[in-house]
Amino acid sequence: QVQLVESGGGLAQPGGSLRLSCAASGRSSSTITDMGWFRGAPGKERRFVAGTDWTEGTTVYAASAKGRFTISRDNANHTTYLQMNSLKPEDRAFYYCAAAIRKQAYNFWGQGTQVTVSS
Repeated sequence: QVQLVESGGGLAQPGGSLRLSCAASGRSSSTITDMGWFRGAPGKERRFVAGTDWTEGTTVYAASAKGRFTISRDNANHTTYLQMNSLKPEDRAFYYCAAAIRKQAYNFWGQGTQVTVSS
């Protein structure tokens, strides 16, 4: 299985930045093929923010994140990052890290980290 632990959430001012981290572990972590970030309110639908292919490094972004957020990975440490710049109040949400193994759907989720954007 895969365990995911997020960190880096918190309070930022509009126009500010935050960097989220997600560390993967577990016996299946070596079979991770994709990692991504989603956001939403607890118990509500989670919306895709950004994703990266673990091997090729290709990235994909939601329209709301493009140009402001950057997803990256550190394969050696099984960690993915989400650099969020030019934050807006509407970016406020719980951010969840997700992982897919063997090119399947995102089946593994972190517990979420809260991001608040407010002056």
